[in-house]
Amino acid sequence: MIYGALEAGGTKMICAICKENGEIIEQCSIPTVSPDETIPAIIAYFKDKGIAALGIACFGPIDLHKSSPTYGYITSTPKVKWQNYPILPVIQKALSVPCGFDTDVNGSLLGEVSYGASRGIENAVYITIGTGIGGGVLSNGKLLHGMLHPELGHMTMIPHERDHFQGICPFHKNCLEGMASGPAMEVRYGKKADTLSEIPMVWEMEAYYIGQALCNIILTLSPERIILGGGVMHQEQLFPLIRAEVKKQLNGYLQTEELNDIDHYIVPASLNDKQGVLGCLQLAINAKKGL
Repeated sequence: MIYGALEAGGTKMICAICKENGEIIEQCSIPTVSPDETIPAIIAYFKDKGIAALGIACFGPIDLHKSSPTYGYITSTPKVKWQNYPILPVIQKALSVPCGFDTDVNGSLLGEVSYGASRGIENAVYITIGTGIGGGVLSNGKLLHGMLHPELGHMTMIPHERDHFQGICPFHKNCLEGMASGPAMEVRYGKKADTLSEIPMVWEMEAYYIGQALCNIILTLSPERIILGGGVMHQEQLFPLIRAEVKKQLNGYLQTEELNDIDHYIVPASLNDKQGVLGCLQLAINAKKGL
């Protein structure tokens, strides 16, 4: 049995055909332009592949309430052409297969706990730090939705004492995304993040904000593991700085086995940037099972 995976990102849509064991048979990338251009290409890709089900992990915000009349819609996205677009209903009607649907970051988290180094963990958080910052939450083995879905990238930050940057988020300024995303770093320093790897102060400042966010998450959600992915986290020198910052900011308040082994608690994504596709695979498998 084979399954379809659609990692629906704001820049590109990755379509893949996968086996249940996590083997990716083939995949392609389709630019995220407008629904009129992008969606027909996606449908055409999957149409004759014989998939048993499709999993979609989508940029948002999205409506995840199955009882809602707009379930499966992309809602108030800043991408104007995609606002209030019924991505799940349109694709499901065209393909006539069961479809699983969730956020892009929840998809990446599901990939990690289903096929990656965090397999089997029931309480975990995945944060992606790149063009934007988002987070997925697994609580007691279930992806967390709630009123909408977690927006961990928009928690308010206390600015570093040496940082006079105002932040770039049009909604909150000094939220995590506004202070620590790739574009925020580029505006702050006048250079792209991947050209700043040899400047220690840059990464100490970045670790301060990420560490502060992780402390908030630890104290609120009490995850058993935190997984960090995205383009900024390809700067591997960040991990020891973030772990040290978390210990500093928690200041000994919590004493757990996980925090005592922090190198295995705050970890990089483990699936070579395939976690999103593999999360979509698991969404498809769950949909086929009626979960």
